[in-house]
Amino acid sequence: MNDRPGVDLSAVVKAYDIRGLVPDQLDEELARLFGAAFVETTGADAIVTGHDMRSSSPALAHAFAQGATAQGADVTEIGLCSTDELYFASGALHLPGAMFTASHNPARYNGIKMCRAGAAPIGQDTGLHAIRTLVERWASGEPLPAPRRPAGSITRRDMLEDYAGHLLNLVDVHAVRPLRIVVDAGNGMSGLTVPAVFHDVPVEIVPLYFELDGTFPHHEANPLDPANIVDLRRAVRETHADLGLAFDGDADRCFVVDERGEAVAPSAVTVLIAARLLADHPGSTVLHNLITSRTVPEVVRELGGTPVRTRVGHSFIKAEMTRTHAVFGGEHSAHYYFRDFYNADTGMLAALHVVAALGSQPEPLSRLVEPYQRYAASGEINSTVPDPDTAVAAVRAHFTAHAGTTVDELDGLTVSTPAWWFNLRPSNTEPLLRLNVEAADTHTLARVRDEVLALIRR
Repeated sequence: MNDRPGVDLSAVVKAYDIRGLVPDQLDEELARLFGAAFVETTGADAIVTGHDMRSSSPALAHAFAQGATAQGADVTEIGLCSTDELYFASGALHLPGAMFTASHNPARYNGIKMCRAGAAPIGQDTGLHAIRTLVERWASGEPLPAPRRPAGSITRRDMLEDYAGHLLNLVDVHAVRPLRIVVDAGNGMSGLTVPAVFHDVPVEIVPLYFELDGTFPHHEANPLDPANIVDLRRAVRETHADLGLAFDGDADRCFVVDERGEAVAPSAVTVLIAARLLADHPGSTVLHNLITSRTVPEVVRELGGTPVRTRVGHSFIKAEMTRTHAVFGGEHSAHYYFRDFYNADTGMLAALHVVAALGSQPEPLSRLVEPYQRYAASGEINSTVPDPDTAVAAVRAHFTAHAGTTVDELDGLTVSTPAWWFNLRPSNTEPLLRLNVEAADTHTLARVRDEVLALIRR
């Protein structure tokens, strides 16, 4: 990547993180420059780094650390970890952090998720654009500035035990009834963190694909795709387990399957956790992004809490968590955010809450979440379109003419009536439109879904 005039990183620097093909779009030299730019932008004298199990991750993380130390920052390397363990380290050590992972993306990808001290997010408007600008200039041949301090040092520190202890201090799972839990790690980082967290919890863990392997030999580490939880659903039924858990590659997201092998919607998990936290913190604020079910704000209000609707994306959610002092936040994509975890997202803490909720009463999980699944939902439907803006405008014009509809554009286009709503959002990186529909019944859902898709795809 060296000495290329006019380097453009727009394909690599996304809205919330850095992600690209290795080594075509992201290599060690570029990682070194990102490390230097991270220190320059944050003004940090010390940072913490971690990485996932991808074969390219250790070298990229170390190159980043070298770039940071060259600019005068000390680096604590915690090595193999989940993304939420890196957030914990950033919060516990009060240091800016960088996690090397491409989450659920295929093996040839890698990336960097960055945060300020205390796990505060870095997105386009909070430092990522400035970091990109510096790296583009330096990669194009402009010399790096003189460091503010002498070269820093690199030290290694294992945070896994501290991370597990912190989570177990937040949720009491030691008194749950005996449970059998199938966990699909997808060859990702939960294969390391689940044994550390659950080793002293009185449950039986049935492991699937706990071997750390960044080639993902069994299935993609993306449980949002139903094809990737087929093995988990089957194992739950075959072992007569009480529930199943699936984590994505960097284990910051957790998906839940009930005792029948049926997926539990992330919105229902959001409500289940919100109910527990509102019982402990009456009247608190709970965030939900605009694609979660209407059930979420309804139940939060019924429980005396204050629901706040947000845009999609962890940078926006974390900023709102801080602004509103929310106790908890949930997204449709199974990201769950906790005030007691530095306002960061953690799949493991969400899993512990589900285990505690299930294990503290006698009913099966399907019965426990049944009151929280009030509506029919389409899930996310992607459409490839040559001109997303024109397609959205056509949908807006069509539905604005309908009597009784409400339109808002907090994030994409949301059209609502008392009986249904849909959200249509363009992808940040591809010529795609993402549609989510929810309705009072399946017939209404199908009608609205097909009406919107016909406008998009014609």
